[in-house]
Amino acid sequence: MVWKENRENAYCEITPAILALKEQWEKKNYIDPKLYKEYNVKRGLRDEDGRGVLTGLTRVGEIQSYSVTEGEHIVPQDGMLYYRGIDCRELVKGSEGRRFAFEETAYLLLFGELPTAAQLEAFCQQLASYRTLPTNFFRDVIMKAPPRDLMNTMQRGILTLFCYDDKPNDIGLENVLRQCLQLMSNMPVLAIYAYQAWRFSQGESLFIHVPKPELSTAENFLRMLREDCSYTDLEARTLDVALILHADNGGGNNSTFTNHVVTSSGTDTYSAIAASMASLKGPRHGGANSKVMAMMDNVKEHVRDWNDEGCVADYLTRILNKDAFDRSGLIYGLGHAVYTKTDPRCEVFRAYVNHLAAEKGREDELALYANVEKIGKQLLMERQHKSVLSTNIDFYSGFVYEMLGLPKELYTPLFAVARIAGWSAHRMEELSVGGKLIRPRYECVEEHRPYTSMDRR
Repeated sequence: MVWKENRENAYCEITPAILALKEQWEKKNYIDPKLYKEYNVKRGLRDEDGRGVLTGLTRVGEIQSYSVTEGEHIVPQDGMLYYRGIDCRELVKGSEGRRFAFEETAYLLLFGELPTAAQLEAFCQQLASYRTLPTNFFRDVIMKAPPRDLMNTMQRGILTLFCYDDKPNDIGLENVLRQCLQLMSNMPVLAIYAYQAWRFSQGESLFIHVPKPELSTAENFLRMLREDCSYTDLEARTLDVALILHADNGGGNNSTFTNHVVTSSGTDTYSAIAASMASLKGPRHGGANSKVMAMMDNVKEHVRDWNDEGCVADYLTRILNKDAFDRSGLIYGLGHAVYTKTDPRCEVFRAYVNHLAAEKGREDELALYANVEKIGKQLLMERQHKSVLSTNIDFYSGFVYEMLGLPKELYTPLFAVARIAGWSAHRMEELSVGGKLIRPRYECVEEHRPYTSMDRR
């Protein structure tokens, strides 16, 4: 049997027997959507009005996207994202000109207050001292059967690091903090090395750069990625802002909730972070910007005049009618499960998108993005009978990463490089104030019936 990345081998063949079993499964596993309303199921842990079901308390991060009147009416408002009570926009603004902006944000999320200059320097030195992998780890772990989806390589690496830890199952806060800081330091190393290993498996040349202790996370990421180790100040600053804006998104997002649920079981840090990454990996979450990029490539190919709003509107209508692109009927990057009016991360990022597009000579494409954003929101609001709709940060983040020269394979791993700061803070919080195993409830809708000989077919 030959093993290949493209899965053209007998092991992965969908045989007639598998298809028959799938049909057998479908016969007994369909649940009528009407039952969800009958049983008052909070699908996605959300009420019908979109408000999240309250499942816990946190001090780490907070999203505000609406207000509630005395009559319990939902009033959309401009989105706000707070890290430990501080507006994320103020963090970005206040960090301009500073060297360690993402590291400062990570310190804030973990410890609840902004560091002094001395505390920040000591924190960055601590991270730098941890930013190294065990001897031969790259050869023995990362180079082994590297899949194109780097998230899997990173998860495997994180779970393997468990084996190098003398106290892997110790969930005392000081030990968990040590583990979290070590994983936070090595997440960008795992991401870049996973990418380089995959490139090598595809016949490309292999080059490995070790991180420099005096550089920030964003600077090291770009330096390790590029063969010549070069990057501009604007590139590093833009990536740093992206890391800040993705470091946390409140306690109710999918991967953070997964972190809380898994942590509540008392499991080890490596398993909890790997589970969070598994949740982040899906195209409905961390992979959303890749879907935006694929959609925009399709729009570029089929829209004759990018500046003609009528042409853009016609093609977006075809997408919404499931007659174009992936026929899902979705315009990716427009709308958000929580932010109703504006996504504050997108509003912050927009200025950096403009600066980077000017530096890279990509103004024409930026204009197309602006047209798709404006016209797409109008079409969606008409169809959904909404008066407001937010533009998700995912709408522009993929375009930014492309201008930075990042391969698509690294888009979601970069999300994890940022979000581990929030995951670490939430894990510490859950361990310190939790004590209860989080147990969501599922109602069984199978009818009771007697056991008969027919069941032994």
